[in-house]
Amino acid sequence: MTSVRGEASGTAVPPVLEVRDLRVEFPARTGTLVAIDQVSFDIARGEILGVVGESGAGKSMTGTALIGLLQAPGRIAAGSIRLSGERIDNLPPPRQRLLRGRRIGAIFQDPLTSLDPLFTVGRQLTETIRTHFPALSGEEARARAIQLLTEVGIADPVNRFAQYPHQFSGGMRQRIVIALALAGEPELIIADEPTTALDVSIQAQILALLKRLAREKNTAIMLVTHDMGVIAEIADRVAVMYAGRVVEIGPVEAVVHRPSHPYAAGLMASIPSLNHQVERLAQIDGAMPRLGQWPQGCAFHPRCRQSGPRCTTRSPVLADAGATKAACFLHQGGTAL
Repeated sequence: MTSVRGEASGTAVPPVLEVRDLRVEFPARTGTLVAIDQVSFDIARGEILGVVGESGAGKSMTGTALIGLLQAPGRIAAGSIRLSGERIDNLPPPRQRLLRGRRIGAIFQDPLTSLDPLFTVGRQLTETIRTHFPALSGEEARARAIQLLTEVGIADPVNRFAQYPHQFSGGMRQRIVIALALAGEPELIIADEPTTALDVSIQAQILALLKRLAREKNTAIMLVTHDMGVIAEIADRVAVMYAGRVVEIGPVEAVVHRPSHPYAAGLMASIPSLNHQVERLAQIDGAMPRLGQWPQGCAFHPRCRQSGPRCTTRSPVLADAGATKAACFLHQGGTAL
């Protein structure tokens, strides 16, 4: 995980997001529950990192920790989060609030939870813009809001500016949420299942919009999803999570077509293909362990057909595995024994 090199100056430019050994804990009567453990990754400017895994893998929890929205008594117990080189995980709550929206935008699964039904979309956009840019006049904020509606593909933005969320379709509401996320001109956007509630055609439009925004505005995007088709369509790199850890990370083409970790391979094998007809899709036996019930050693070993004795006692770390990095003993000595 290296810094990006500046083309003109040749100097090292830090990634927009640097996460190192992140650990999230929740106290419980039976002891401390570890929700995220030793998670590390970077996201460069203009890059889309997909984060995938089954429910309970820790995808959304990671995004919540990055935004600073962990609910008490949850806490970041170890590790660090840096935004454009500045450490942000240890900032006091008032300073963290200033980051949200301004430097870190968020797009959530259900747009209705992000939009106030009592206010027009124009009012919600202009209030957000003036919160982050208080020097702007009301007319300047209105012009910026209409520009944002245009950028996200809302037809007739001048008239739509005065309408309420219920007057928009689900796909258009999601576009408005994206406009709200862009209102502060953030360096990083956390998109948590942004297309799950949408039909296929609208989903394709939203994905194309996110990809265009990353390219044109040089915004880093962390895309949390369980849909591998979405990842293959839009992501530059992908991180596969299991039981609160990243088990494989690398270029999307390598992870999708040549996965190194047995869990990642199982996920990829479960994707239906238009080129090869099968009677039944492959599946991974068993289920994700519940929080607080993670097995000793590699958390995936009870479901892994390639596990060996040391998988039950030791937890592998991310290491080079060809084009990707994988946390698996099969790529650290060639055997799980």
